[in-house]
Amino acid sequence: MSKLPEVLPDVVWLSVSPALRQFDRPLLSRLSQSHSVARWEYSQTLDEPNSFDAALVLLHDYLKHQPRPIHLIGHSTSGLLGLLYARQHPERVKSLTLLSVGVYPAVDWQAHYYAQAQFLSCSRLVLLTQMVYNLLGRQSRSITQAWVKVLDRDLLTSLSPHTLFQRVSIPPGDVPVPLMVCGGADDIVIDPNLFQGWRDWVKEGDRLWLCPKGEYFFHCNQSALTGDQISKFWSSLQTPTHPASRTSFSPF
Repeated sequence: MSKLPEVLPDVVWLSVSPALRQFDRPLLSRLSQSHSVARWEYSQTLDEPNSFDAALVLLHDYLKHQPRPIHLIGHSTSGLLGLLYARQHPERVKSLTLLSVGVYPAVDWQAHYYAQAQFLSCSRLVLLTQMVYNLLGRQSRSITQAWVKVLDRDLLTSLSPHTLFQRVSIPPGDVPVPLMVCGGADDIVIDPNLFQGWRDWVKEGDRLWLCPKGEYFFHCNQSALTGDQISKFWSSLQTPTHPASRTSFSPF
């Protein structure tokens, strides 16, 4: 199922994890203050197989009729979809911004969950509770229970390529469009090695940015700072030439 905006924006936010949309809202709101932003969402039922091919076809059906390339942005597995699309159809993409996507782009919170489920003899509830602590920190019991339900729903409805029986790995590679990769300095899912690994693949004018004290959902808690950095990246693409350095990297 795909929801498409009626009017083409300058920016399309990709979402293949509808259960986690609340984490996206602060940054969406921030970016919408200065850019025309729409949200493209893909969701599936329990009867449908996990298929990036289907999502890529639907995304292309939307973008191929548009008169100009678009800035794509996505968090985690949603960013992975944007990455796969940009590699297939670079002519449709003005730039790609990845949030919490490591150099091995299939790594997401579900990969960590299923790895623990395979090796630890714990219940689903216990594992999801620990994931809440890892992703969001210690919460009250009632709030933790609410977040457990959110993560459980994401396991059932998102496009993550991982299952209890199989975890998928996608090798590193380049991206043929202007690229910005944003990460959180304190992210336990996309650790420093996965973030820094992008240095071997970025082009002149691409940008790596690490959010201080940011975790897996840094774009929610640090939406103003993240939005400003992304806007600066998009603005830099308006000039005919890129900076002389190979990449722009800032830990702040």
